[in-house]
Amino acid sequence: MLHFSAESLVALKERARQELLAAGDTAGAAALTRFQALSSLLWRCITRARAMAPEQETLCAWPSTTVGASGHRCRWEYFGNTIYDHWHGGGARVGAAGTWTRWAAAAVGRAVAAHTDSAIRARVEAWMAKPMVYSLRYFEASGVMIGSSPRFDMYGCDFGWGKAVAARSGKANKMDGKTSLFPGQEGGGSMDAELVLTPEHMAALEDDDEFWAAVSPVGKKPLLLI
Repeated sequence: MLHFSAESLVALKERARQELLAAGDTAGAAALTRFQALSSLLWRCITRARAMAPEQETLCAWPSTTVGASGHRCRWEYFGNTIYDHWHGGGARVGAAGTWTRWAAAAVGRAVAAHTDSAIRARVEAWMAKPMVYSLRYFEASGVMIGSSPRFDMYGCDFGWGKAVAARSGKANKMDGKTSLFPGQEGGGSMDAELVLTPEHMAALEDDDEFWAAVSPVGKKPLLLI
């Protein structure tokens, strides 16, 4: 589990914002979020740790709920999870370029903006025409999946034991490249990221100075390996 303080996230966001402004994307810069900036960093650094060939495509997915999405409402009696994975990709060469932060942050922004009622209905109709059950074997080996959400109130449910010390997501649905984001325990806009990587990729990430410059120290580096 890695910790990113509110101050570190503000710095990441400002870096991405400046790149967007330099590229003339004023709308993207104005709508930029800390989630976009952190997603960009994670995607970039994991891609670099994998030492992929320049022409190999790297993908990133952000599972989004369809409940309460832009203009979309499920029936109130609906009980369950309804999510959709937004996949975006580019060559690994992009991951080494100086415009990666801007490019990846903008990709997240486009995915959020495109998550509308009409898009959700179109995906449901496509699934009904050709049903399939999702399996982890469909996950791209070169992919990064950023799940959970720093918006979830992970620490507000108190059974009388006091505030939780940290959030964990267990061992289910884990694969190389799976990342889960949670609100930081101290609040204030901080975030925690749970990373799952193979030992060789994790070892490479541990030597990434750009990545560790953004991670806020909380004791030793607690990393989750598979």
